Amino acid sequence: MHPIPPLGALRVFEAAARHMSLTKAAKELSVSPGAVSHQIRGLEALLGAKLFERRVRAIALTPAGNLLYPGLQTGFLHIRQALAGLKDAGNERVLVVSTSPGLTSKWLAPRLYRFAAANPEIDVRISSSLNNANFTIDGVDVAVRYMPTGSGLDPGLVAEKLADMSFLPVCSPGLIEMRGPMSTPQALLRAPLIHDDTLSNRVGIPTWADWFVAAGMRDFDVSHGLRFNSADHALEAASQNAGVLLAHDLLAYDDLRAGRLVIPIALALPAGRALYFVFPRSGRDRPPVQAFRRWIKEELAAVDRRAIRGKATLRAAADLALDRWAHTAASNANAAKPKLTKGRHAPREPQRRRATKWSDK
Repeated sequence: MHPIPPLGALRVFEAAARHMSLTKAAKELSVSPGAVSHQIRGLEALLGAKLFERRVRAIALTPAGNLLYPGLQTGFLHIRQALAGLKDAGNERVLVVSTSPGLTSKWLAPRLYRFAAANPEIDVRISSSLNNANFTIDGVDVAVRYMPTGSGLDPGLVAEKLADMSFLPVCSPGLIEMRGPMSTPQALLRAPLIHDDTLSNRVGIPTWADWFVAAGMRDFDVSHGLRFNSADHALEAASQNAGVLLAHDLLAYDDLRAGRLVIPIALALPAGRALYFVFPRSGRDRPPVQAFRRWIKEELAAVDRRAIRGKATLRAAADLALDRWAHTAASNANAAKPKLTKGRHAPREPQRRRATKWSDK
């Protein structure tokens, strides 16, 4: 029977195996990658077995490593849960919520006063970041995050689906007044396009190219336009007549309700992601966690997409009649705009998506 190795070495191995990266383990443990490698080599020497295979820019568990990791993962998970319970017992008033900056600014922050009024005994602290929270080291209690539908999680976490994601075009009423009706894909393509690159590297997030394909177009150029790495900045630009944005419906909701934005064409693209409420399994019974969970579900249930859809449908119908009139007038005057040719201007054809009407969401 092996003597029990130093706890520090076991902790380093568990972190490296969980991340499958010496660099990420070093970042979590606030040490250098060299120190992580040194600890693992010492543990391997003590156990008399190789735990990792070193590959080019990657590591992989050996059979011995695969035998050791599950037990250590469970053991350290219990340690983290015990420490979290101890921390929570002394600080029940505070609830740290991790969300993305766009969701915080455009949807969550304007509603938090209602949670505070209904739960004066809970102090909410919002931690906004594009990165997913690390419940082990970030001091976060719950997270509200966009995740791939059906994605797997750490066994110590619980994820409850809150709402599906979809994207649809939005612009300001002023832009329509300036440029004329935009109720056909061809008309929309002539307008300045705004690109929100916040989630552009995430699987399943539709782009303008996807939207125009879903709208029935094939030859087009969507490389032009403003680009933002912040969803709230992109929405602000759209509300100030800068162009048309393919926006996440929930983030655009308040601006649509207030009339700062309108939907020129009520065609929404679903994303392969959803909004989830995530929290450690050990915190399931904490009163602040349960209170926030109930509240955010009630707030999302109160989102009335049909009210927005009604305005959008009426506007789209009116714009369509005007656009047909303008198209007829332009044709009679032989002033039709030349069509882009495929090849030099046409991007690669994106994967076809099933488009939905706003009323389906």
